[in-house]
Amino acid sequence: MKTNPVVWFELYVQDMARARAFYETVLATRLEPLEGPDLEMLAFPGSMEPTGGCSGALVRMDGVPSGPGGTLVYFTCDDCAVETARVVAAGGRVHRDKMSIGQYGFCSLAYDTEGNLFGLHSMA
Repeated sequence: MKTNPVVWFELYVQDMARARAFYETVLATRLEPLEGPDLEMLAFPGSMEPTGGCSGALVRMDGVPSGPGGTLVYFTCDDCAVETARVVAAGGRVHRDKMSIGQYGFCSLAYDTEGNLFGLHSMA
């Protein structure tokens, strides 16, 4: 592998408008619609060029549940405490406040409005 192993992620949701409002509020960003067969997708900002990171989308598809699973997505931040502070007001809940992970920076964990556990990561 020449770049990071993950090139795309999807967070499955049940209520797209509610999930959109949550992530746009917490991450202070705008999600954009993507065309897809038999599913509704709103993409996080990103590039499909192999730049070493990845992007992804919120997805609503019949028969695919949202909620806790075996994958945890971390969003990059300048200071993850800032985004963590927005979680409750946006309708989610904080699982673990900002904590040190030594030389790898800091992270926090939260649940979105759809029951998905996600992480926030920063070096400061």
